[in-house]
Amino acid sequence: MHLGIDFGTSGARAIVIGRDEQIEAEVASVFTAMSPAERASVWKETLFELLGSIPVDVRSQLTTLAINGTSSTILLCDSQGQPLLPAVLYNETCDPEALSLLQEIAPVGHTVLSASSSLAKLLTLSRSIDPNLAKYLMHQADWLAYQLHGVLGISDYHNSLKLGYDPASETYPDWFEHQHLQSLLPLLPRVMVPGQPVAPVQPDIVQRFGLSPHCRICAGTTDSIAAFLASGAKYTGEAVTSLGSTLVLKLLSRSRVDQSQYGIYSHRFGQQWLVGGASNTGGGVLQKYFSTAELEQLSAEIDADIVSPLNYYPLLKPGERFPINDPNLEPQLQPRPEQPLAFLHGLLESLARIEAQGYQLLHDQGATPLTHVYTAGGGAQNLTWQTIRQRYLKVPMKEPRHRQAAYGTALLAARGCDLMG
Repeated sequence: MHLGIDFGTSGARAIVIGRDEQIEAEVASVFTAMSPAERASVWKETLFELLGSIPVDVRSQLTTLAINGTSSTILLCDSQGQPLLPAVLYNETCDPEALSLLQEIAPVGHTVLSASSSLAKLLTLSRSIDPNLAKYLMHQADWLAYQLHGVLGISDYHNSLKLGYDPASETYPDWFEHQHLQSLLPLLPRVMVPGQPVAPVQPDIVQRFGLSPHCRICAGTTDSIAAFLASGAKYTGEAVTSLGSTLVLKLLSRSRVDQSQYGIYSHRFGQQWLVGGASNTGGGVLQKYFSTAELEQLSAEIDADIVSPLNYYPLLKPGERFPINDPNLEPQLQPRPEQPLAFLHGLLESLARIEAQGYQLLHDQGATPLTHVYTAGGGAQNLTWQTIRQRYLKVPMKEPRHRQAAYGTALLAARGCDLMG
């Protein structure tokens, strides 16, 4: 059996699949409120909680395990893998000086030239810590996998893309030898193919959870790529929109596109490329203003065939990554009508407009034209939102094989590197 664990923005989920790739067990956990200093400890507790919640007869038969995490969520750790500073989340940004320095060093349009890139954040963190203490840069998925296999300094080429790793040449670029980046080189992880076995589970974890001593931990991936894997999409032109707390687009393309000025980047996917971007808008804004019950009730009352006259850019706080890459972009939520129904209609309409704008931008910059869209994440359950999106996207919308990123990660654990081939 094979276990995939998904660490998203608001919680985590674990799915076990058998040889036939059918689900044998599924458990989930919602993160408790946590301060920045508590993030890593909450993630670790959640990881162990999920493992302990899987039925004993299932987890004792696990042969492989993989973990996905949110892209560009990083930790700077000491020689024992302990975080030296609070973990930095995917949507948090570097200091302006770090980005300005990278703009002088990295090629124009490179993925790292974003205020939220892993490299920009690492550069910021490295300036606030004793260099003799800092030993490893770890992404969220790397650090969580380390809790199980005990091997430091390992990552995968999906998580490492925004760190500057080039998945085409399978190396870090030559410009890392620049004098202002040389001190970071010892911190960079060894990069593996997603799904490649790293090491067996540590004996103490085997004993604690009753796992097979032969269970191996595989190199992981990011949450949005895991959602793509779960969808079943496999042909160029097919895309997955992840409607979670944020809005993430992934389009399978023959061409690689990297345009940091628009927040566009490309992940290697075998001989093709997953071109896309991640917006800070999404379901998190809806949850701020409406309860789950209100979203269901009001959405059912909206006539999705009528275009809302409201034009918002819904953000929880200033700053956007894609399709507008502006760390200072202010939320646009005015005018706000008195009627909650009209307000929600305007939000859903605006989110659909931003999604369509994103796919059009990918095409304009050279990606394979969009042919079909699968939808993942909690927002996929909102049929009104789906209908509004269809008006804007104007391509067939397919039902995914599975909507949970944890399922895609379980497939990665089951098929290993073959899934990336």
